[in-house]
Parts: sequence; C-alpha cells; structure tokens
Amino acid sequence: MSANGATRLVFSLREQIVEQLRNDLLAGRFHEGERLSEASLTSRFGVSRTPVREALQQLVQEGLLEGKPNVGVTVAHRPPDAIRDLVVPIRRSVEEFALRSYFGDLREEDFRVWERILDRLREACVAKDSYTVAEQDVAFHRAIVRRAGQSDLEQIWTTLIARMRPHFVVTQREYQDLMDVYREHRAIVDIIRQGDLEAAVGALLENIS
Repeated sequence: MSANGATRLVFSLREQIVEQLRNDLLAGRFHEGERLSEASLTSRFGVSRTPVREALQQLVQEGLLEGKPNVGVTVAHRPPDAIRDLVVPIRRSVEEFALRSYFGDLREEDFRVWERILDRLREACVAKDSYTVAEQDVAFHRAIVRRAGQSDLEQIWTTLIARMRPHFVVTQREYQDLMDVYREHRAIVDIIRQGDLEAAVGALLENIS
C-alpha cells in the first residue's frame, strides 16, 4: 500500500471511531469523568493505537472529552445549565438555517435517510431503551443539518451538541411515554413531506428545548 493509501485508511478508521464514540458519548453510555483507555478501545475496534489516539484528540477538541495530565482522556463533565440555556437558541438557529437551505430541493433519498432513523428510534422507544433513543434523537438532527452539505455548519452543530450531551438522556427519561419522542420526530418528517416550510420549521424548533 502506498503512503497516501495508508494515510487515507487511518483517516477513515479515525472517522469511524470518532462517529461511534461520539454517538456513545451523546447517548450517555459513558459516565462523567470516566477514563477512556486507548488499550481497551484498540481492542474494541480491532485497530492500532494511531486512529484511536487521533479520534480521542478530535473528541477532546469537540468538548466531549477532556485531556488531563497524568490521568489521560476522560469524559467531560456536564456544563452549567446556563451554558445549555445559551446553546439552545444557537442550535435552533443552526438547524433552521440548514432546513431552509435545501427545503426547495428535497429528494426521496432524503426521506429514506430520515425514515431509517425513525425506524430505529421507534424500535428503541418500544424497547424503552433511553440510551438508544437519545442516540437516534441526535442522529435525526444531525441528518437534518448534514443534508445542507456544509461541513462548517455541521462542525458548529457538533460543538453545540457536545455542550448539551447530558441533556439528551435526561430529557428522554422525563417522558412518561417514550413513544412521544418518536411521534414528535415522525411529525417533523410528515410536515416536511407536505411541503409547508414554515410549519416544518415550527415543528423542528418546538422539538429542540
């Protein structure tokens, strides 16, 4: 394999590890302050230390993890509620901007992507699996933003979501019926399909709190 090929492979592995760990962190599968061992992660993913180390560094930069001298990499602690109160309006603006940017160019593939996430979300709600519900909640909103095709916008959104990490699991646990989480996201997609931009934006923003 050429040097460029090896570099691309490591990059691809790093991105896959980042995506999985990010989902785990946002879903609350790790505890605040918990140490993430490079050795255990290399074993889990079946890779060398290089992509694992680079993935951890990226997640530190995103604010999901913290690097501590003589300790290593640990799960970041929950930010103050004041930070969340600041982040929510900004997150709403980002997702609204994303949806408006492509609403007039929606394709059937867009709905297939959202429907696959909704299927997984529904299964998690039925199983009362709050961690997976949180994971698919994040995946749904990431898909809304990612469809805009602007990497900088998605990076901004990811940084905001990192600040709200513990909020997702806590929010899911506040629902008396987890199926309400599914119904809210189902309604967003249904309204988008109807072609009513303002109603779709309204449903999306109402879901973000």
